Amino acid sequence: MSCRDLPSFLLMHNPIQGYDWGSHDALTRLFDIPNPDGKPQAELWMGAHPNGCSEVTIAGCAQKLSALIEAAPAALLGEATVARFASLPFLFKVLCAEKALSIQVHPSKAQAEVGFAKEEAASIPLKAANRNYKDPNHKPELVFALTPYQAMNGFRAIPAILALFERVNASALRELTAALAADQTEAGLQHFFHQLLVLEGARKEEALAALLAYAAAHQDEETFALVTSLAAQYPGDVGLFSPLLLNVVTLQPGQAMYLDACTPHAYVRGTGLEIMANSDNVLRAGLTPKYIDVAELLDCTRCVAKPDDLILLAPRTEGAVQHFDVPVPDFTFSVYPAGEHVLTTASAEILFAIDGDVLLKQGDETLRLVKGQSAFIPAATGHYQLQAEGRVARAGNRC
Repeated sequence: MSCRDLPSFLLMHNPIQGYDWGSHDALTRLFDIPNPDGKPQAELWMGAHPNGCSEVTIAGCAQKLSALIEAAPAALLGEATVARFASLPFLFKVLCAEKALSIQVHPSKAQAEVGFAKEEAASIPLKAANRNYKDPNHKPELVFALTPYQAMNGFRAIPAILALFERVNASALRELTAALAADQTEAGLQHFFHQLLVLEGARKEEALAALLAYAAAHQDEETFALVTSLAAQYPGDVGLFSPLLLNVVTLQPGQAMYLDACTPHAYVRGTGLEIMANSDNVLRAGLTPKYIDVAELLDCTRCVAKPDDLILLAPRTEGAVQHFDVPVPDFTFSVYPAGEHVLTTASAEILFAIDGDVLLKQGDETLRLVKGQSAFIPAATGHYQLQAEGRVARAGNRC
C-alpha cells in the first residue's frame, strides 16, 4: 500500500480483556461502552499486540492493525520507528480495576533479553505457567488517572518500613525486623523482602494474623485499610504485607505516575489510561494465585526506596497541553484540552477521546470520534487539525 492510498485517520475497533479483576461498569459510566453480558471489563486495548489487536476499516474492509502495519510498515510507523523497533513499540489501554492486580516487577531490557533467550533455550512453552519471559523486551508503564486511582509504587524508605512493622509487632517477624534495623542497606532490604516472600506454615499464619488484627484496629489509616481490603480478595497471601513495604498512593483524576523497570508495584482500584512498551514480561511478588519465581524476581528487583517526590510524574506544560515525559523512547503521552490544535506526526499515533467529541481534519479528509473512541494516525499523515470538545489523549513514540 502506498502513502497515496492510505487514509490519514483510521477509526479503531478495540478488544476488551475480561480479566476477573476488571470493573463491571467503568467503561459504560465513562464512555457509554455497553456491557450486555455484565462480565468484568478490565482493559480496552489500543494497538497491534498479538494477544489483543485492534481492527481498523480501510477501503470498506475490517482488518487487524498488525496486518496493515505489516503491509506498509514505513508509511504506518515511519522509517525511523521501523529501523529502531520493527513494529508498533507501545500498547495503549484503558484499565479498569475493581479488584487489586498482582504485585509486579518488570525486567529491564537487558534482563528481558537474557531471560527470554535462556527460557527459549530451555524449550519452556510461551504459555507455560512457569514461563517468566514472553518476549525480549522491557515493560515500562505510565498510568494517567481518570478516576481516583489507588496503587502501590516502589519501596518505602527503610525507616518507614521498620516503623510500620514495629507497630504491627508480629512475634514471628521480630528477628527479621531486627535484622533489617541492623542493616538498612539495599542488601538488607532484599533479605527482608526475600524472607517475607518465602514465609510458610505456622510462622506465616502467625505473622498474617498479627497483621490483620492490627489492621482491623486502624482502619482510619489508608495503609491498614488497604491491608484489610486486600485480605478479603487474597486471603492468606504474603502480598498482604505489601502496603507496609511499598508506597501507597491514590492518584486524583488528571494525575499520572511512571513505573520503571525493576520497581515493585500494584494497581489496586480505579480507572485510568495506561501506556507501556509492547511487552508481556511480568514477574509476580504476591496478591496472586499464579506462579512466583522468587529467585528471578529478586534478580530483577532494585531494593531501594522510591522518594515521595518521585512517585507522581509532573507534566511539562505547553500552554494548556500536558506532556508527560518518560525516560524511554518506546512511548510518548500527552493530554490536549478542548479547543483547536494543529499537530504533526513524528511517528504513528493513537488519539483517544476522553470526555467529548473530536474532529480530525486534513484537507477534505475528516474523522469524528465520540468519547471512548480512538483513531490510529499513520506516521505518513504529517500535519493535521484536531478540534476537540473535551480532553484528548495522544500516544506515540520517540524515534
